[in-house]
Amino acid sequence: MLPSPAEVGRAFVSELPILMEHTAVTVQEALYGLLIGIVFAFAVAVLMDAVPFIKAALYPVLVISQTIPTIAIAPLLVLWMGFDMTPKITLVVLTTFFPIAVSLLDGFQSADKDEINLLRSMGAGRFQIFRYIKLPGAGEQFFSGLKVSASYAVVGAVISEWLGGFEGLGVYMTRVKQAYAFDKMFAVIILISLLSLVLMAVVALLKKITMPYLDK
Repeated sequence: MLPSPAEVGRAFVSELPILMEHTAVTVQEALYGLLIGIVFAFAVAVLMDAVPFIKAALYPVLVISQTIPTIAIAPLLVLWMGFDMTPKITLVVLTTFFPIAVSLLDGFQSADKDEINLLRSMGAGRFQIFRYIKLPGAGEQFFSGLKVSASYAVVGAVISEWLGGFEGLGVYMTRVKQAYAFDKMFAVIILISLLSLVLMAVVALLKKITMPYLDK
């Protein structure tokens, strides 16, 4: 039942052109969803940090939302939005949003109180405190959450493709599974893992470029 590494390697090479076509679709869904998730997470984190009432009302809902299995949400999104790219991107947004939002909120609220009081004594407003203290101070937490979300993005896209679609690595996996082509199944699993590792490496590189002082 289990293919040998050589069989998996041969399947990977022989199916590479088809895999690349499906990979382009999955990566596009993952990147769009991740970028939208970052914007959405940033906005929600800023609101929860600025308004304690919003945090008290919204944070428990966000935590509860993460207990819902992704595999249970995907069919509903397909029914509501169809079989194009929209439900896939939406699922990636839902998957990647939470780690970034929580990490950013923790970063904002862990800002040094003495630095905040110093700026207040100099007449700084809330926006200036956020711009010069909270936002730079949350950089490390942001990239930690982004690294987690980057690993989830590809997996979320593949899961959504399992349940409806015409292209993508999830669709390819469904087809080879039905054909009992286990060598091709393992080949696409390896490819998905590599894509996740590449995204995480890109996040690490962005962190090094934008915040080089953290590595010193």
